[in-house]
Amino acid sequence: MENFSLDRIDRRILEILQSDATRSVVEIGEAVGLSATPCWKRIKRLEKEGFIERRVAILSRERLGLGVTVIVAIRTARHSEEWLEVFAAGVSRIPEVVEFYRMSGEIDYLLKIVARDIADYDRIYRKLTKVADLHDVSSSFAMQEIKSTTALPLFD
Repeated sequence: MENFSLDRIDRRILEILQSDATRSVVEIGEAVGLSATPCWKRIKRLEKEGFIERRVAILSRERLGLGVTVIVAIRTARHSEEWLEVFAAGVSRIPEVVEFYRMSGEIDYLLKIVARDIADYDRIYRKLTKVADLHDVSSSFAMQEIKSTTALPLFD
């Protein structure tokens, strides 16, 4: 991927969009010192260059009844590409898995799962263990969310 540089205005536009993507181009332009058309052109360029992947609404897990967050550490004895394809496809079909990482170190995969309650997590866990042969699955329940953000740091 090409290395595109961001100037101060680009960074400010990205900062604004990360906090509220519903703001109008006119509002964003006013905040960064541009008229609407140059601001719109910058946003389109940032999208084209891949700095802005998509714009989404962030929903309230609590209002949706998904008050339990579970971090799941998985170890496997299988490390073939074929096994990973099956595992990744199966886990990706479980909507309650909201983050999924292949790790270095003692843990092979780390998942973040949202659930209604412990019984709901047990249902998800049983679905997860049917996806592929797993060596060890360890679940930790979040007691308190201290920080959660989708905003990325924007450095000069």
